[in-house]
Amino acid sequence: MNYINGILFIIFAPIIGGLLQGIDRKISARMQGRIGPPILQPFYDVKKLLSKEVIVINKAEKFFLAFFLIFMIFTGAIFFCGGDILLVTFAFTLTSIFLVIAAYSTNSPFSTIGAERELLQMMSYEPMVLLTAVGFYLAKDSFNVKDIVVGNVPPIVYLPGVFLGFVFILTIKLRKSPFDLSASHHAHQELVKGITTEFSGKTLAIVEIAHWYEDVLLYGFVYIFFRFNNPMSILLALAMCVVVYIVEILIDNTFSRVKWQALLSSSWIVSGTIGFVNIFILSLL
Repeated sequence: MNYINGILFIIFAPIIGGLLQGIDRKISARMQGRIGPPILQPFYDVKKLLSKEVIVINKAEKFFLAFFLIFMIFTGAIFFCGGDILLVTFAFTLTSIFLVIAAYSTNSPFSTIGAERELLQMMSYEPMVLLTAVGFYLAKDSFNVKDIVVGNVPPIVYLPGVFLGFVFILTIKLRKSPFDLSASHHAHQELVKGITTEFSGKTLAIVEIAHWYEDVLLYGFVYIFFRFNNPMSILLALAMCVVVYIVEILIDNTFSRVKWQALLSSSWIVSGTIGFVNIFILSLL
C-alpha cells in the first residue's frame, strides 16, 4: 500500500474539498445571474464556526460527529493508499450511519426528519456503490485500488454502465437537486438545513470538514474509472473528474427536488438496469 498517498489525502483533501465547494457556489451563482460569494467562503465559514460556542442538546452528538469525521478520514486514507475498495465501501456506509445517529440524538423534529431522509438516500445509493465495487473486481480481478489503476486498459472500457450508474447516485451523495432530500448546501431546503439543523459551532464545522473529505473521496472513485498504466491517463482521469463536477453543478441548478418515492425508484431502476446488466455481461465474458 502507498501510505504516502494516504497521508497526502489527510493533509490536502480538506483544502481541495473546500475549494471545490467554493467554486461550486461561484458557478451556481453565475448560472443564476448572481455574483456569488468568494471561492474561499467555505473556509471563512468554517473558521467562524470554530470560533463559536458549542451548544449541544445531547453530549452524545459530539461523540458521533467526531467518529463521523474520523471514519471519513480513515475511509479516504484506505482508498488513496490503494487498499480494498470493498472495505472502503463498507466503511463509507458506516460514516453515514454516525451522522444519522448524531442527528437523531438532538431530538429535533427537523433533524429527525432529515435523518430519516438520509436513511432513505442510503437505501437508494448503497446498492449502486456496492455494484461499483463488484464491477471493479470483475474488470480487474481484484478489490485493491492499487490493482484497479494498473493494466493496459482503463476500467471504464469494461464498466460504462457502472460508471453511468455511479454518476447518477453521485448526485445523491453530493446532496444536489433533484435528490437533496435530507440536507442541502444551498438555501432551498424546506427543512432549513435538514439533518444538520441542530448542529452549530464546532460540531457543524466538523460536519463541513467531513464533507470536504467526502467530496474528494467520491471524485476519487470517478478518477479510477479512467486510470491505467499510461501516464497520460492521469490527465484523462482528472479531466473526467472536472466534467462530472460541472455536470453535477448543472443538474443541481436545473432540476427541482423530487419526492422520496421518485428518489428510490429512479436510483434502483438505474442501478438495476445499466449497472446490473453491465456486471452481468461482464461476468459472462
